[in-house]
Amino acid sequence: MKASLFDYSLPKDLIANSQASPRDHSRLMIIDRKTGKINHRKFYDIESFLKPDDVLVLNKTKVFPARIYAQKVILQQGLGHSAGGKVELLFLEEIRPGIWSTLTHPGVKPNTNIALGKYLLNVVGHEGITAIIDTHLGKIKMLELLRKYGHTPLPPYINSSEREQELRKEYQTVYAKSTGSVAAPTAGFHFTNSLLKKIKSKGVRIEYVTLHVGLGTFAPIKSENIEDHPIHVEHFELEKGTAERLNQARKAGKRIISVGTTTVRVLETCVKKKTGIYQLVPQKGSTNIFIYPPYKFKFTDALITNFHLPKSTLIALVSSFVSYPNTGHKFESFKSSIVGKAYQEAIKENYRFYSFGDSSLII
Repeated sequence: MKASLFDYSLPKDLIANSQASPRDHSRLMIIDRKTGKINHRKFYDIESFLKPDDVLVLNKTKVFPARIYAQKVILQQGLGHSAGGKVELLFLEEIRPGIWSTLTHPGVKPNTNIALGKYLLNVVGHEGITAIIDTHLGKIKMLELLRKYGHTPLPPYINSSEREQELRKEYQTVYAKSTGSVAAPTAGFHFTNSLLKKIKSKGVRIEYVTLHVGLGTFAPIKSENIEDHPIHVEHFELEKGTAERLNQARKAGKRIISVGTTTVRVLETCVKKKTGIYQLVPQKGSTNIFIYPPYKFKFTDALITNFHLPKSTLIALVSSFVSYPNTGHKFESFKSSIVGKAYQEAIKENYRFYSFGDSSLII
């Protein structure tokens, strides 16, 4: 399948650079994936589209300030050290004790030394496009240093004038708990604590999973054929009690609503067919699941999601969700799909796009 089928044009002035304020005052497009009918609302209206028997599943991952601006250090035998050039590092994950996978700009060679406060980090190798750095520190200590020296890893298309301490709050869901992401699960941005309380009081069950979002989720598809795109691995956890409650809800015919594509990735990774029905198996691990048409969704009945980048894996996922075999609409291209037409409507109505942008509920 050609990756060009998932492309569309977006005016740059529709890319949001900040959250709506309050968060739940962002716009909400209701998309009926079977009929194509569209409703325009505010996000705080979402409660009226939820039923008492619904189950809302959210990703509780927490973004850490993964980007630092540092300086290379030149060691001179017997003469101490002197300052080298500046370097930007994006810490992705700890792959072994003390050893981190990073993206650097400009690129760094093995044996390069980098100063972070009073600590000296060493580049020990490369794995693909990532530089491997030995921090000589435990994970807890390294995260402390990142909180002290780091910056919020905003996507490159966001130009924010907010101070760092404000950005750390803004680029985070109100229910974030498990530290590990370098990109936020942006579909959850629109929820406030008061809105969640209102939803719960209606009888809607709220469950949480964890998927630590990496840069691969938002990376554009560069290969000519979508099947050749190497999607990045992301770490997740589905706890036993959560899986059991979700399985019971599914058996009882309750609607499972995924908040964001990252939540979908957890559910669809963990679902297995047992005794003729699909059930979630609790587990902790990594996933590189890549969802595109004609994928059959097994545990997601509705989806809350933002408006995504052209030719991204997220566009492929939402295209699949509105297409056969999940609906009666055969996928031919994103533009001709129900969600593609909804995007054109969103552009016409000046919706705000991408991470800090507006939201949609696909039912």
